Amino acid sequence: MLLTSLLACPLLGMLLILVLPKSSVRWIRGVAVVATGAALLVGLKVLGQFQPALASMQFEERASWIPQLNISYYLGIDGLSLPMVLLTVLLGFLACLASFGITQRQKEYFALYLLLEVGMLGTFLALDLFLFYIFWEIVLVPMYFLIGIWGGGRREYSAFKFFVYTLAGSLAMLLGILALYLNTQTFDLVALSGKASQLGLGLQKVLFVAFFLAFAVKVPIFPFHTWLPDAHVDAPTPISVILAGVLLKMGGYGFFRIGYPLFPEGAQWFGSAMAVLGMINIVYGAFVAMAQTDFKRLVAYSSVSHMGFVLLGLASLTSEGLHGAMLQMFNHGIITGGMFLLVGVLYDRAHTRQLDAFGGLGARVPVYAGLLIFFSLATLGLPGLSGFVGEFMAFVGAFGVWRWQTMVSIIGVVIAAAYSLRVIQQVLLGPLNERWASMPDIGPREWITVAPLVVIILVIGIWPLTLLHLQDTSLQQFIAHVTR
Repeated sequence: MLLTSLLACPLLGMLLILVLPKSSVRWIRGVAVVATGAALLVGLKVLGQFQPALASMQFEERASWIPQLNISYYLGIDGLSLPMVLLTVLLGFLACLASFGITQRQKEYFALYLLLEVGMLGTFLALDLFLFYIFWEIVLVPMYFLIGIWGGGRREYSAFKFFVYTLAGSLAMLLGILALYLNTQTFDLVALSGKASQLGLGLQKVLFVAFFLAFAVKVPIFPFHTWLPDAHVDAPTPISVILAGVLLKMGGYGFFRIGYPLFPEGAQWFGSAMAVLGMINIVYGAFVAMAQTDFKRLVAYSSVSHMGFVLLGLASLTSEGLHGAMLQMFNHGIITGGMFLLVGVLYDRAHTRQLDAFGGLGARVPVYAGLLIFFSLATLGLPGLSGFVGEFMAFVGAFGVWRWQTMVSIIGVVIAAAYSLRVIQQVLLGPLNERWASMPDIGPREWITVAPLVVIILVIGIWPLTLLHLQDTSLQQFIAHVTR
């Protein structure tokens, strides 16, 4: 019952917060930290008991739910979902600590935050397609309110745009689920990977496109990306961390868990388009990030660029490319999550995110400066840090299959170096802006939220086998199934 316990931690925390009086802010925060911390500990226990050599699902839990439709409460984990679960529980805990800066309506905020974590974890654990869809949709509701109530700027507009885009994609997926069920009479993802691949090529193409639309909005893939910068800029800092660190990965994970295994011929038919879209994401996202003057919007567009590597590696259907895509999803969550936390630290002190408003902070806040330089170098893909490994493997895997798309995509790496170094230059170097002469350095709680991310970036950058061996067996089975 480990996986059910994993879901129960934030769910019970949410229920307990709902019965607490809203004036008990310290208790509410404490319950949220304990709930997310407990989920992190359970996630680490799952990691400790996980057997990477097994290709089959592990820790399976199944109970009949709606027998008339063959719908089950069916959970399981393998090398594809384990890194995403670990990413979710880690960032969920760290962003919860960062949420102590929320000063209004804390009871509602932390209850919705814990519900959001339930939905994200359930999406990565569900092995029943109907259950997957339920968890997928659960995420939508708390995220809408967390942006719309506690955000800034045009928060209502950004929350509405996020909701409409995601719901439109979800409706396309719902139609695909219904069509798939009518042709197979099951929602079991393990069984479907065998049955759905026997569908005709025409139907596979249609169903792949239906699921593609839902996952494309989440990733996000150009031109379905326009909700992302608005949502990031107007969301509170901890929610930006979750949005970039976990929600975008739900789209990538959807391709690994559903799009490619269930419709292998349809996925291969779409391969060249996927490679081109990945190339566009990488180059377009990098150039638009370079043009930004708002720090948070720059990091948001860098996410569009970096998720393009996932698409490029996925389109290659090679061992190197797929390993790179999976690594990039995990690494992007860690690196961009840290960048958003650092943007939040700066905004809390200066109440502005305009890059040209700063300058010379390197001498004034040396600890913050060191962290910003570290995460900026990880963003541009410096060898020795985790960002390099995923990008390099995605390029190696894709080059032999989609050569010109890969060569054009390299432009994005150059531009990533340019905008990352520009951030360092504008924020940290030059003469000190006297407005920030008394700015305090990063505090203990803020340091705690980013320190684990620093360690992970270094460990994976130096010894990527820490993550590669977890996913290798599942990815080899994935390749054998899709390309047979």
